[in-house]
Amino acid sequence: MREEYAVMPGAESFYLEGNDIGIVLSHGFIGTPQSVRDVAEGLNARGFSVIAPRLKGHGTHPEDMERCTYEDWYESYSRAYRFLKKRNKRIFLMGQSMGGTLTLKFASEHRGIEGIITINAALTLPSLEYLQNDPAPRFIEEGAPDIKKENVQEITYEEAPVQSIRELQKLMKKVPALLHRIQVPALCIKSAVDHVVPPENTSFIYQSISSKQKQIITLPNSYHVATMDHDQHTIVNAAAEFVLDQIRSKAAV
Repeated sequence: MREEYAVMPGAESFYLEGNDIGIVLSHGFIGTPQSVRDVAEGLNARGFSVIAPRLKGHGTHPEDMERCTYEDWYESYSRAYRFLKKRNKRIFLMGQSMGGTLTLKFASEHRGIEGIITINAALTLPSLEYLQNDPAPRFIEEGAPDIKKENVQEITYEEAPVQSIRELQKLMKKVPALLHRIQVPALCIKSAVDHVVPPENTSFIYQSISSKQKQIITLPNSYHVATMDHDQHTIVNAAAEFVLDQIRSKAAV
């Protein structure tokens, strides 16, 4: 699917070169790499190489997004992984909301990954379940991003294509059956209060994956878009320590 609209300023994919540890960091549904930039820069400051892909159809125009399937978004994610692989990086996967969903799917289907980090990964969206049935509008209005911190501007669309929501719903339905395949170390992060994705999603993920090394962290002062919220530094520190712990444990073997 070819995009027909220009990328919004600030919504571009980006790569921050660091050491030989690479992290794929994905934004969520109707978001852009801008929503994870601060976390990416924090991780890069800790020495890691970080790539934040712009998922196809995001950050341009809702009509571009409407023509995408979840396989298009998965391919955008996969391309970022291949980018790091070509640079001989040791790769960790990380994603917020739908980015976390893509992280789980990718980790269930690929070997050679060092570990995964999910942030409010989406398996259910209760407020949008009614859109699975016809009749439904072509677009629905998007409210303000679910961020507790004041005066934060996220680059996103003002309306969401219902067809795209249905693609996300297809993806979310597929992933639960794949979770048992995930055996790599995992850090599962959830917000205590999330008005978009129920925090129970992360609890279910934590319980369902087969990883022997796994931990779950609750953010006390952030809503759904946690990478732009009050606990942003907690995410950076927890993710950095998780990655370093995995590297140290392998070096000790």
